[in-house]
Amino acid sequence: MEAEKWGRRIRAFRKLKGYTQESFAKQLCISVSILGEIERGNRVPSNEFLHQVAHLLNITVEELAPPELEN
Repeated sequence: MEAEKWGRRIRAFRKLKGYTQESFAKQLCISVSILGEIERGNRVPSNEFLHQVAHLLNITVEELAPPELEN
């Protein structure tokens, strides 16, 4: 369930910043299929991956975090 929440947030911010799945995956040096799995919640994103995503989107990991996971 947690993976699904992260995935939805990543997808929402990616779209908000104007990235396609293909362009975003390329910037992260991962395949589109891996990004799709993360966005659908089928794969749990690593801490390192979350930091890479946040950096690329020019936001903090805290902003990226699902609201119910914030401290």
